[in-house]
Amino acid sequence: MSYRDKVIVITGASGGVGRAVSRELAVPGHRIALLARGEDGLAGAAGDVRDRGATPMPVTVDVADHVALSATADDIERELGPIDLWINDAFSSVFARSWQIDPDEYRRVTEVSYLGYVYGTLTALARMRPRNHGVIVQVGSALAYRGIPLQSAYCAAKHAVQGFTESVRCELLHEHSKVRITMVQLPGLNTPQFDWLTTRLPKPARPVPPIYQPEIAARAIAHAAHHPGRREYWVGGPTVGTLIGDKFAPGLLDRYLAHSGFEAQQAERAPADSRPNLWRPADSRHNGDPGAHGSFDRFAKPRSWQPVISRHHGAAAGALLAAAGLLWRWRRRSP
Repeated sequence: MSYRDKVIVITGASGGVGRAVSRELAVPGHRIALLARGEDGLAGAAGDVRDRGATPMPVTVDVADHVALSATADDIERELGPIDLWINDAFSSVFARSWQIDPDEYRRVTEVSYLGYVYGTLTALARMRPRNHGVIVQVGSALAYRGIPLQSAYCAAKHAVQGFTESVRCELLHEHSKVRITMVQLPGLNTPQFDWLTTRLPKPARPVPPIYQPEIAARAIAHAAHHPGRREYWVGGPTVGTLIGDKFAPGLLDRYLAHSGFEAQQAERAPADSRPNLWRPADSRHNGDPGAHGSFDRFAKPRSWQPVISRHHGAAAGALLAAAGLLWRWRRRSP
């Protein structure tokens, strides 16, 4: 599906992956509604979109408020036109052992990181289904399939989004709808979230290595938006390894994560300024535009071959089979 001159909505657009996606999709003719809570980040995202020739519409809204989100969608359609693509990306979380997370914190993470996706999806469907047109992309994680220590609230929300998305997909297929929904599962990324999220770790939080730059995720999300026929996309070798490992050896993975998963998520560096965004945006007090990148630029990989192989999995499988056939023939001819 072509997205020339289309209306796009991105939640969580002020920083991190959402910010990188807004840049990736900002081509002349596109009209992009940028949704987030933080004013500084939204202003920066709007500037990025405008500089690239697209039309921005920044909107300050909390995705956990379904009434406000629906009203925002009405405003978007009045100003920009019918919504063609909706990308759910907004989230928050807490880094801590499960028994160190308060019930109200679990509730808030669930409201933003799970119900925010539900509300965004329902808001999009209410407008797309009558027109029998549109695409919804859920920005997910390898943790949608595999829970890890210190991120129980986030893992639970991503698991829930996965189950919700599968149900919606089946319902759309049942009514032969042309509305498509797909999910993109991501690896550890160098985004500002690790300086934003509430943490009770003894050291600063970090992504599980290897770490990738958010532009890799943005390119995969844009590809999924243009090719929503696939159920989901996996991004990064660690995502593939995690999902396969959880399918075939979950008990072994439990023990591995119990041994290595704690240190892997803590950085040997001085802590950044604490700006937890669970209850209010990190840039709500004019703390500056967060941008797309976090504090791990020197460690983050700027590219990954796995998404390219994933997009062309048929050709890759064919090449692998051809290579295997040539090797077999060569071995048969060898003395």
